[in-house]
Amino acid sequence: MRDTLVLNASFEPLSTVTLNRAVVLILTDKAVVEQSHPELRMRGAAVDIPAPRVIRLCRYVRVPFRRQAPWSRRGVLIRDQHRCAYCGRRASTVDHVVPRAQGGQDTWLNTVASCAEDNHRKAARTPEQAGMPLLKQPFVPSPAEAMLLAMGAGDRSALPEWLDRTAVAGSRSRRTSGGVSVGPLP
Repeated sequence: MRDTLVLNASFEPLSTVTLNRAVVLILTDKAVVEQSHPELRMRGAAVDIPAPRVIRLCRYVRVPFRRQAPWSRRGVLIRDQHRCAYCGRRASTVDHVVPRAQGGQDTWLNTVASCAEDNHRKAARTPEQAGMPLLKQPFVPSPAEAMLLAMGAGDRSALPEWLDRTAVAGSRSRRTSGGVSVGPLP
C-alpha cells in the first residue's frame, strides 16, 4: 500500500511511496519527516522512529509539468469521495453524464461516481433526460489534488493545514482544462 506522501524540497507533492520506501529515504538522509502517523512506529535493531505519513526530499527534484491527472474509474470514485452524484449515498460505479451511447467520453468532466441503483435508473440518458440533476458538478483535479485525494485527504483535517494550502495554491492557477473552467475543491 502506498501511504506516504513525498513532497519536493519546495513542498510540492510529487508522489506516494510505500512506508518501507519512505523509511529508507529518511534513514539515507534523502528525506525528512514532515508529518508522522500518530500511533505507528517503525522499529529495528538500531532504529525506532514514528511511521512517516508525509516526507520532504532534502534536494529539489525537477519534474516535467503535467496539466492534469490521468483519468481513471478509481480516480473518479476518489475525487467524488465515493458519494453518488445523484442521491449522495455510497457510490460503487462510475456513470457517464453524457452516455457513451450518445458519444460521451471517459473524461473527468463527463464522469461522476454513482450508486448502482441510480446508474441503472439513469441508463443511457443524460441527467436532464432522466430527470436526475447532479448534486455537484464534476471537475478536473490537478495532479497534486488527485494525489492528496488518493491518500484519503478529501478530509482535509488528515493533513497539516500548510500542506493543504501549498498543494492547492500550486494548482489553482492551472485549474482549467481545454478552455473549460473547473469547479472548486470538494
